[in-house]
Amino acid sequence: MSIAVPEITLNDGLSLPVMGFGTYKLNGNDGANAIHSAINKGYRLIDTAYNYENEGTVGESVRRTSIPRHELRITSKLPGRYQTYDKAVSTIQESLYRANLDYYDLYLIHWPNPQQNNFIEAWQALIDAKKWGLIRSIGVCNFLPEHLERLEKETGTKASINQIELHPFFNQEDQRKWHEENDIKTQSWSPLAHANDVLTNDTLKKIADNHTKSISQVILRWHYQLGAISIPKSASPIRQLENISIFDFSLDETEMSMIAALTRQDGRINNQDPAVYEEF
Repeated sequence: MSIAVPEITLNDGLSLPVMGFGTYKLNGNDGANAIHSAINKGYRLIDTAYNYENEGTVGESVRRTSIPRHELRITSKLPGRYQTYDKAVSTIQESLYRANLDYYDLYLIHWPNPQQNNFIEAWQALIDAKKWGLIRSIGVCNFLPEHLERLEKETGTKASINQIELHPFFNQEDQRKWHEENDIKTQSWSPLAHANDVLTNDTLKKIADNHTKSISQVILRWHYQLGAISIPKSASPIRQLENISIFDFSLDETEMSMIAALTRQDGRINNQDPAVYEEF
């Protein structure tokens, strides 16, 4: 069974499914099998990163599938240690070599690393790589509005997407509003937070019971109605299908407000504040 996923259009014209598939820690043949299974279930947006050390696994799953390459959207990300211009260019090329792909649909700077302060250089490398046909759309992860403003001010090119930590315990309302006002799409990493925490939450369980859906489905529907692109991960074919089966029901305003009320000021999973956190 394959689910048709609606699409949205980024500010540069690229279309993306409103739900993708996360691949962190999906490596080797088992990982390729899991990603191939997800593609068969209807996932067309596949999210990886240089630092996940599985770009080759993602590339192998692309080769195994009968879905044409142009129907897939493959994302990877630039690590912090390679944010100078020359290193960023060669890393983008290396990412493509690892996956045995001619291009990435979406390539992101993984973290701003503000103490290094090289993200403008890295952004210029992404701009040029797009001109060279290596990338179709360029964006970032974990950037704050101040970082996003600098990108556009200093290069003239706006990010198409910002992938941020976003889940019911940390709903990033202000950041999401800023994205919307500035025509940048929000993408959610760790959309289900820590599964053990959310799966025992009474509020989420009540809403799920109301719809005869799982808590995971309720949360992923919540992301969709927020306008955020979620990228849940599961190696289980059953869970993959469950996660993508969210387009046959909707949450009302009261239920959306109940989930919004779950957010916490200290809701980050690993306390990774982009204002100070450095990723290499």
